[in-house]
This record gives sequence, C-alpha cells and structure tokens, in this order.
Amino acid sequence: MNLPNKLTVARIALVPVFALFAELACHFGGAGLYLVAGIVFAIASLTDMLDGRIARRRNLITDFGKFADPLADKILTTAAFIYMLLEGVCAPAVLILVLFREFAVSGLRMVAAGAKDGRVLAANMWGKVKTAVQMVSIVFFYFGRALFPAAGWVDTMAIVLCWICGALTAVSGVKYFLDNRQFVSEMK
Repeated sequence: MNLPNKLTVARIALVPVFALFAELACHFGGAGLYLVAGIVFAIASLTDMLDGRIARRRNLITDFGKFADPLADKILTTAAFIYMLLEGVCAPAVLILVLFREFAVSGLRMVAAGAKDGRVLAANMWGKVKTAVQMVSIVFFYFGRALFPAAGWVDTMAIVLCWICGALTAVSGVKYFLDNRQFVSEMK
C-alpha cells in the first residue's frame, strides 16, 4: 500500500476517534472536548489534502485511492454533520441532501465499475470544492465552540455554513451526474 492510500486509511481510522470526542462534547459540553474533536477532525482533513498531492506528484494514483479517498471524506464529513445536527446547527434537510448526494454518487460509481470497461469514476472539481467547504465549516464549528463557548454568533455562522455546504452538495451532485451521464443512460 502506497503512502497516499495509507493516509486515506488513516483518515478512516480517525473517524471513531473524532466521533468519540464529538459525542462527549455534544452530551457534556466543555471547550476541551470541542477542541479535541476539532483537532482530530482537522488532522483527518489534512490527510485528504496530503494524500491527493502526494499521489499526483509521485504518480501514485490507484484505483483504490480513487475509490477510498472520496469514501473516507464521506464517512468523516457525514459523521461530523450528524453531530452538528444533534447540536442544532445543521438542518435535517441539509443532512438529507448530503446523504442523498453521497448515496447517488456512490451508486453511479458502482454502475461504472460494473460496466463493460469497469471504469473508476474519480471526484470532479466541484466535489473537491464541496468537500473542502464542508471540512472548513466543520472545523470552524468545533474550534468556534472551543474558543468562544458562549458566543451565539458561532452557531449562527455554522448554520449559514451548513446551508452553503448543502447548496454546494446539490451543485456538485448535479455536475457529477451530468459529467457521467453515459453511465446513467446505460442503467437498465
């Protein structure tokens, strides 16, 4: 397994660690728990940036990476949005939109993988922008809650950021399906 793929696997392994601290922060509060959850999430997010750069620079792009990298992002960000929903800053509609897009894109990837030529569909630029904005929004929420625990503006800004994430999720999903419509038309 090459270094970019190891970083992707590490990102997946950090999800339960993040979830533990997000769960504790959600139920017990405390700046320290929000801070640790934010740090773990930020480290996991940085692996996303690093694995892609290393894979491209060293020509280490693999089918495993094309599949596992976006899956790792989905697992990480979905876990965070679930906790943000419990915290009251992510609307259920946003989470439903995120999940709908992720399931639909994953389904399309399975169809493409099962096609005659067995293609692996990589993420497009809109998907990468969506993921980056999601990750920044989540980091903002956890660090904001840690550094400004009594500031209402943190939650207000997190709510706005979640809706922006929802809009970008919709746009990236539509773009992904338009870019790969040949597989949609092949579905029977």
